[in-house]
Amino acid sequence: MPNAAKLVAAVGMAILAFFVSGLVMALFEEDTNFGWFVHVNVVLGFFVGWLVIGSRAGRGMVSAVNVGLTAPVVLLFWGIFVQSCNEMVRIAMKNRYDGAFEALVAVFEIGAKWALLSLTLPVWGTLLIGGVIIGFVTELAWRRWR
Repeated sequence: MPNAAKLVAAVGMAILAFFVSGLVMALFEEDTNFGWFVHVNVVLGFFVGWLVIGSRAGRGMVSAVNVGLTAPVVLLFWGIFVQSCNEMVRIAMKNRYDGAFEALVAVFEIGAKWALLSLTLPVWGTLLIGGVIIGFVTELAWRRWR
């Protein structure tokens, strides 16, 4: 059921995904073509906010902190997975894989490489602090607009 808390959480996580995408893009080489990178991450952020944070609103401030710490990790997981699948398809279109299994393994290799690349203090600090703030604001929105 849609409510204001879910909308606040979704918009908050979409904004957080936008800023973190910029931080992650700065970690790659200058000539990297990101295409729909930011757009996909913002949509993922919206859905993670709606489904993870918004659905758990109304359980108190401790729960808001917990879900605020969990949602950014969920966002990063799905972001890395979706973006590595996209990168695998891009490479597969150049006939670089010998078979489907090699392409499937490449998704996890690319994802692992990008996960290690994103293990920086600015990225994780922004994710976790932003997630906690969004959890608090979502809880306050739930209390205000029940």
